[in-house]
Amino acid sequence: MNVLLVGGGGREHALAWRLAQSPGLMRLFAAPGNPGIATHAECVALDIADHGAVLDFCRSRDVALVVIGPEAPLVAGLADDLREGGVAVFGPSAAAARLEGSKGFTKDLCARVHIPTAAYRRLASLADALAALDGFGLPVVVKADGLAAGKGVTVAATRGEAVDALSALFQVPGAEAVLERFLSGREASLFVLCDGADIAAFGSAEDHKRVGEGDTGPNTGGMGAFSPSVALTPDLEEQAMARIVRPTVAALAQDGTPFVGVLYAGLMLTDEGPQLIEYNVRFGDPECQALMMRFEGDLLTLLLAVAQGRLADAPHPRFARGAALGVVVAARGYPDAPVAGGAIGGIAAAEATGARVFHAGTRADDGDGDGGRLVASGGRVLTVTAAADTLADARALAYRAVDRIDYPDGFHRRDIGARG
Repeated sequence: MNVLLVGGGGREHALAWRLAQSPGLMRLFAAPGNPGIATHAECVALDIADHGAVLDFCRSRDVALVVIGPEAPLVAGLADDLREGGVAVFGPSAAAARLEGSKGFTKDLCARVHIPTAAYRRLASLADALAALDGFGLPVVVKADGLAAGKGVTVAATRGEAVDALSALFQVPGAEAVLERFLSGREASLFVLCDGADIAAFGSAEDHKRVGEGDTGPNTGGMGAFSPSVALTPDLEEQAMARIVRPTVAALAQDGTPFVGVLYAGLMLTDEGPQLIEYNVRFGDPECQALMMRFEGDLLTLLLAVAQGRLADAPHPRFARGAALGVVVAARGYPDAPVAGGAIGGIAAAEATGARVFHAGTRADDGDGDGGRLVASGGRVLTVTAAADTLADARALAYRAVDRIDYPDGFHRRDIGARG
């Protein structure tokens, strides 16, 4: 069958790489794709915001399945319009995507169906938020209610930091905030496939959000990840499925907004058991890169079963017993002011080690007439990912490959996976 993959980052490169290995795939299209994705798919210039144009493309190319990678098109209702046009989609409706599109919506759902999560307040003005601060103690978590590309969260250690975060947040017209009580414990990510009724666990991971080593500096979209999580034991995973994921899926179905796609539960493993930090409604980035390195099944068959409501009849997801780890190479200045345009080399040398380099913010630059060189086009540029029998071996292999990348304008953390 023909498949359209929406997106152009490292997550989508990993999905394209794994989808291209499916025996049932005829043609894989990617919009917009990137130079790495182009080795597995035909990249097409589609305006994803123009849902009618996407649907017309699917009809003209006999696309049987659309896999939507990023969150923004899901929140904007792309999956709804494609389904109405008769195209199967892996990705939730706009109503179900509110789990990521509005942190306040998710917290309210948790309160309604008694899902364990931190105490919170939703605030619509700076004055109300400042008045509510003293009821939370320190540290306190400040979140922007809407999409923020993984960077809309501040863990404020002092009242001054919280005031600064709230003041910056409410400079945006129409902004809303969520204040949360700080949870102590270890974070883990659990991925679950949902077809609207049935669910199946799809691996776990731990990521590194802060830009600096030792988990210092501002939050980013993610500087590295490893899978599986060493902290999310089988018992804790089942607790999270029973107390957090299943009640969420059931509540959405009861509300008439069934969830179809992958539900990414960010968990805090506390002394009282797993508690929900937040939901994402798509694969994580860079967690997806590590997951795809371990996945051993037919991804196309599995995602199509989810899209068509046949998850119960599909083979259970299978993963290699070892571990995988990905290190993000970012542009100097990320996340505040990343430098674009820097030349990138050494990818073939890095992959000669046995690792795999997934492209995120890259583009081909033909301006110098040398046949096209690879340059940086975004903040997170590459995810160098390796799999091995142990996490220590995967980590060593990934960093051996990272050291072969020639990207003078880039930087990376040297401690990804150290806490594993």
